[in-house]
Amino acid sequence: MESPASPSTGALPYYVAFSQLLGLTVVAVTGAWLGLYRGGIAWESALQFNVHPLCMVIGLVFLQGDALLVYRVFRKEAKRTTKVLHGLLHVFALITALVGLVAVFDYHRKKGYADLYSLHSWCGILVFILYFAQWLVGFSFFLFPGASFSLRSRYRPQHIFFGASIFVLCVGTALLGLKEALLFQLGAKYSTFEPEGVLANVLGLLLIGFGVVVLYILTRSDWKRPHQAEEQALSMDFKTLTEGDSPSSQ
Repeated sequence: MESPASPSTGALPYYVAFSQLLGLTVVAVTGAWLGLYRGGIAWESALQFNVHPLCMVIGLVFLQGDALLVYRVFRKEAKRTTKVLHGLLHVFALITALVGLVAVFDYHRKKGYADLYSLHSWCGILVFILYFAQWLVGFSFFLFPGASFSLRSRYRPQHIFFGASIFVLCVGTALLGLKEALLFQLGAKYSTFEPEGVLANVLGLLLIGFGVVVLYILTRSDWKRPHQAEEQALSMDFKTLTEGDSPSSQ
């Protein structure tokens, strides 16, 4: 078993801290963009649309990214506690994103605008459906009692792959939405280095940076959660009572 000072994990806390710095900066810059150039946020006014980008960035980018990092951050905590935290963060992300979706559809209805005609909106609906389906299947396999260890083990690689893929799609969809908003608002002035365009471009780079750092942490095999002795013991005890399979760590 690796020691807390193992060279292979020594840099992990710094990368995690950097990811959080980037993530919080993304949320702050999104708020600053909406406040400085889009009038702020309100539900019952023309500012209702601004609820959408803020909620989507908080939910499907920042909170989802943090949910993916749970198994890297809490490497020595009880598996069940870590699993519940992973699921709860995804629930908060899902609820926040749902508020953002309701805001934009309600705004379009009030203004008489068409829905779901742009590439951004198509990608947005797709990733939300995929994210919701991923959460439901993950809950059924890993949190809801009943799924066998062998079934969980077979599905775990797909769960991890689709989780990371959906996160990438969410970051890409956010970038599409940011570009669409700038073209609608600035038009030809976008090419004249308008301050709003510059700030939004910085926000786009921050989104990319957050996504890259989260993915780097996730793909480092030596930073995966190690097997815990108590989990192995429980697995062997359970093996004698069931079909003879044992769980693996994520």
